[in-house]
Amino acid sequence: MSADTLIVGKLGGPHGVRGWIKVLSYTDPRENLFEYTPWLIERPSDRGAQWQGYDVESARPQGKGWVVKLKDIDDRDAALQLMHSRVSVREDQLPELEEGEYYWRELIGLEVVTSQGQVLGKVSQLLETGANDVLVVRGERERLIPYIDDVVVAVDLDGAQMRVDWDPEF
Repeated sequence: MSADTLIVGKLGGPHGVRGWIKVLSYTDPRENLFEYTPWLIERPSDRGAQWQGYDVESARPQGKGWVVKLKDIDDRDAALQLMHSRVSVREDQLPELEEGEYYWRELIGLEVVTSQGQVLGKVSQLLETGANDVLVVRGERERLIPYIDDVVVAVDLDGAQMRVDWDPEF
């Protein structure tokens, strides 16, 4: 898979006999997965994973997830061939963000530095909580830092650094 694609979901098992297949969406909200077309779907082969483009013909909610009908996948056997495959899209399909907004994947790996210049570590992941997102920063120890305007002073993607107004003792 190329560096300019992003995993957005995973296919499950077939649903019925006409080529419908279950899909787990990693997008938020989950139905945003259907905003992107074509999907690039991982196809196993003797030479490793191959990625092939598929258009979504139809989608509908099913239980807590979704089922989809992909173009040219017309029976259960064809759907079985795609079972457990990852779904990705090209990054240029993602919506443009407003100034000062970032995709989480852009923040992971940034060095986190206090306003006084003390390095706290690097962003290893983000957590979604009810009130606000939280940065997980790993350095000499792990810190949980709220991702809010009062704390995050600056984000410099080109310099791979985030400046925070945060007490290093927390």
